[in-house]
Amino acid sequence: MTGMSPRAHGDRIFKPTEPMPDVVTMAQAFRNVGYQAYSVGKLHVHPQRDRIGFDDALLAEEGRPQLGTVDDYDMYLAQQGYVGQQYMHGMSNNEYDWRPWHLPEHTHVTNWTATEMCRTIKRRDPTRPAFWNLSFSHPHPPLVPPQTYLDRYDRFEMSMPGTGDWARNEMDLPFALRASRAYRPPLTERMLQGVQAAFFALCTHIDHQIRLVLGTLREERILNDTVILFTSDHGEMLGRHGLLGKRLFYERSSCVPTILVAPNGCDARLTNGVCDQVFGLADIMPTLLDLAGIDMPDICEGISMASLKGREYIYGECLEDAKASRMIRKGGHKLIWYPAGNALQLFDLTRDPEEHHDLANDASWVKTRRKLETLLIDCLYGKDLDWVRNGALAGFAEPDLPQLDRRDLGGQRGLHYPQPPLNVSNEVVGAG
Repeated sequence: MTGMSPRAHGDRIFKPTEPMPDVVTMAQAFRNVGYQAYSVGKLHVHPQRDRIGFDDALLAEEGRPQLGTVDDYDMYLAQQGYVGQQYMHGMSNNEYDWRPWHLPEHTHVTNWTATEMCRTIKRRDPTRPAFWNLSFSHPHPPLVPPQTYLDRYDRFEMSMPGTGDWARNEMDLPFALRASRAYRPPLTERMLQGVQAAFFALCTHIDHQIRLVLGTLREERILNDTVILFTSDHGEMLGRHGLLGKRLFYERSSCVPTILVAPNGCDARLTNGVCDQVFGLADIMPTLLDLAGIDMPDICEGISMASLKGREYIYGECLEDAKASRMIRKGGHKLIWYPAGNALQLFDLTRDPEEHHDLANDASWVKTRRKLETLLIDCLYGKDLDWVRNGALAGFAEPDLPQLDRRDLGGQRGLHYPQPPLNVSNEVVGAG
């Protein structure tokens, strides 16, 4: 929404009550030239009713009243006669159990989000252009697809995810990966097959609801003039390398799906092609402004994907202290650094796209590794610079693995009627 990096906007650890920086957001940039701008679904800002430049926003915030508001989806459930029952399925937002959705299918948050977007499109001012943000909560846990979608996938036919040769011995893993594995109990093969089926069911459910949005654009006779960009904030390890969730720089977590549909009459290079260049989420705002012919605000650090040229390299950073990880991706090579224990991993994604073979200690890859290390060091700032000595990555000693208290079941939500206290706390619920 800002085209900025964590270094510029100030959050690489997820601060629930961090306000949006005082900059021109993507929505505001569109509105500044006459667009109407609306958002439906998950927005994840604070205060939750901060519209960050949109004319209005309908929210589905995954049961987070502790941040200060009752969202629009909870209000909808109440109107449907299911007040406070969003989480009566008993599944957690940060665990990997699953079951079918417990209420009628039309009340599922995926259906609500798509339906409200269709209504928003129909209610537009036809004399002005529009920018719309459609944000689904799923397939992020809780894994609760409608039964009709779960029926499409036989969990016993799900194949087991692969494990790299570097990930087979638990004690050889960097501290941050051991901590990640320890946060979520390991799943048996049978359990993991069920998790995959539920995850795929949620994805297919979203696919079909997006079809309704596209159908609405078509029937409103604006589909051919609409730029559509489909992407995500992160991927999902789903058991690969024995890991679950996000906050990891392996492909299944950090290489997110991105589909760009250009309007009719646009550059032919943007039609029916696959671009394998490197881009980042900060490139979304420049891309959409570029295709709309709108100047980028000075705060934007990204580049337009419409050029198809990509970045020379991309730097990634996640978390701080013992669970921190940093990454450089240049071309087909990726270097991941875990400061705790000063552990490095190097992958050749061209030959090894599933990252099964760590080349960091391979003598024939020393030159490539050193080049990427130098590039990574150039990107570091703040407290990270304390982990560099004499121009080389040094990191720090690994701490002991923390003793986990899992009584909250990964931030399990409860009965939301009466509503939990709206206490605007800075609590990070269920983060590993």
